[in-house]
Amino acid sequence: MKLLKLPVQSRDKSGRGPARRLRASGQIPAVIYGKSGVRHLTVKEPEFRLLMRAVAGTTALVEISDQSGVATLSLLQEIQRDARTDHFVHIDLREVSANEPMRVGVPVRVTGESVGVKLESGIIEISRHEIFVKCLPKDLPDIIMVDVTELHAGHSIHVSDLKPIPGITFIDHAEEVVVACVVPKVEEEPVAAEAVPAEGEAAATAEGAAPAEGEAAKAGDAKGAPAAGAKGAPAAGAKGAAPAAGAKGAAPAAGAKGAPAAAPAKGAAPAKPAGKK
Repeated sequence: MKLLKLPVQSRDKSGRGPARRLRASGQIPAVIYGKSGVRHLTVKEPEFRLLMRAVAGTTALVEISDQSGVATLSLLQEIQRDARTDHFVHIDLREVSANEPMRVGVPVRVTGESVGVKLESGIIEISRHEIFVKCLPKDLPDIIMVDVTELHAGHSIHVSDLKPIPGITFIDHAEEVVVACVVPKVEEEPVAAEAVPAEGEAAATAEGAAPAEGEAAKAGDAKGAPAAGAKGAPAAGAKGAAPAAGAKGAAPAAGAKGAPAAAPAKGAAPAKPAGKK
């Protein structure tokens, strides 16, 4: 059992205003609850910081004494801190009786090197960081030690496996897991398989890759003859091309109105005009 002492002062005023003024003066407002009722207290912050260093992550009984010299046995119930300034904001204490059993959480501390970690690629996982016990104040342990030296990979230590402590009753469920040695699962990356084309797809690919004999011959002929409208082959109506029949500037057709008669061939008799005999 670890017993620490803390001097306090009783205060009459409570509320936000008086609490703010206490903090501004370097003091911490505190309250103790118990059979004697509720008492409002004041604790000097430097003295409380020294107490917390002595507690150092264990369970401890705190004996408080006020200006009248009255001593009261208690447990730290709740501590509030300012996350920005790290100053203590408020302290709750619970009064306990030296002759009455109490229920309290005790921190768990793991000791030893697990065989599952050394030889079986295991990892220690702590499932319960605190075990609840029932005992008299004089029997209160600081911590509960859990030896994992013989713990193999895939095995666990339950509440029922903890070593008995004189005067202590474990009140957590017997099958509750406290510490386990687990083997981490390694996820294998899937290997991408090469795509193999089906028989029909392969044949279609081969056909599309090699042109047929007739198509190759046509392609050769087409290569030698320029396509219609290609460079060097004037299209119909293009500049320099022979005008089409009926186009502007084209020679009128024989017999057309306004067109001169065709010249007679050499030595041929001239044609008689129509209507004359």
